[in-house]
Amino acid sequence: MRVGVVVFPGSNCDHDAWYAVQHNLQHQAEFIWHESGSLPSVDAVILPGGFSYGDYLRTGAIAKFSPVMAAVKRFAGEGGPVLGICNGFQVLTEAGLLPGALVRNANLKFVCRTVSVEVVTTDSLFTHEAVKGQLLRLPVAHGEGCYIADEKTLDQLERKDRVVLRYRDNPNGSVRDIAGILNEGRNVMGMMPHPERASDCLMGSTDGAVLLQSLLTALTHA
Repeated sequence: MRVGVVVFPGSNCDHDAWYAVQHNLQHQAEFIWHESGSLPSVDAVILPGGFSYGDYLRTGAIAKFSPVMAAVKRFAGEGGPVLGICNGFQVLTEAGLLPGALVRNANLKFVCRTVSVEVVTTDSLFTHEAVKGQLLRLPVAHGEGCYIADEKTLDQLERKDRVVLRYRDNPNGSVRDIAGILNEGRNVMGMMPHPERASDCLMGSTDGAVLLQSLLTALTHA
């Protein structure tokens, strides 16, 4: 399986995502530059964490206009799996691939620590190898990680089993403790915690590997 990792100016977790796929999970990974108007032959795309375009205007607000995002939208529209992590989640909401928005943390402070998240659903490409209710210890590092949406959208996410991860110790004030969601087609996921930073025993945890491995296993058996 081949996974593309998009690189925006200001991305700083692109190599982390590449390393997790290429070395920890032993699948092929390659970088995709933000100016690319098309995607190479990849089976999945990861939008990594960081500060795309310096987070000017709003997080992800400029990245959504980059040429590569038009290609990512086409890929997702055709059913291709897309995972947005931290800033990648912010870009996905700005680009309209996921509902809601990520805004300043409730305490107005940058949060950088390990948190507990619960796997809410295993009915997804990204969690099918996990256990419903499983607790994962994953790092977060963000200043604008508070997920918000109107009540109708939130109810729809809950009703259609599209809330994937929920904080047990909410670090940012996200509504309903939401840490990760799916699109309607269930092939696009955004999450604020960093699974790629918890996929190597040298980093003190491999809890995040189950999410990335789920995706790669799903692709292998597709």
